[in-house]
Amino acid sequence: MSVSLEVLGDRWSLLLVRDMMVRGYRTFREFQYAGEGIATNILSDRLRKLEAAEIVCAEPAAEDGRSAHYRLTEKGIALAPVLLDLLIWGAQHEETAAPCNFIANMEQNREAVLAETYRRWVQRDQTPLIPPFNTPVTSPGDTLRARETPNAKRSLKTKRASSPKSSPKGKSKP
Repeated sequence: MSVSLEVLGDRWSLLLVRDMMVRGYRTFREFQYAGEGIATNILSDRLRKLEAAEIVCAEPAAEDGRSAHYRLTEKGIALAPVLLDLLIWGAQHEETAAPCNFIANMEQNREAVLAETYRRWVQRDQTPLIPPFNTPVTSPGDTLRARETPNAKRSLKTKRASSPKSSPKGKSKP
């Protein structure tokens, strides 16, 4: 565990890997404006660290050799099952922007989601695997269709409510 945390133990590194894996991002500018609020010096540092750890590689952009496109390496794409589990875990236990039905569908179709993730990596398909959650949610290639429904939302909220949690101040979360 300590070796993994040494390489990936901060929020920014995992978010950059996520953005390459599921959003199809590949440029410094895309990472910078991803909506997470990462400072440019931290972004540069994390990309260098991920490159040094051989999780990503930088390739010259075809349209402008002065800029780089970042791509997950084989070692980086091997993080797909871990990131999927973190995504599912977070949505099950915390409030997120991810529609409940979408997450439940990903959990039920885990192998198909991972197969599609690997396919996109091999074929260098930059189409986002997970759409922005402020748009209608459908999965890539119609293989994992998911629309938010009141029943799906209710069942996940019931699941959240049935597992007690403590807030940092020791008070129960609703």
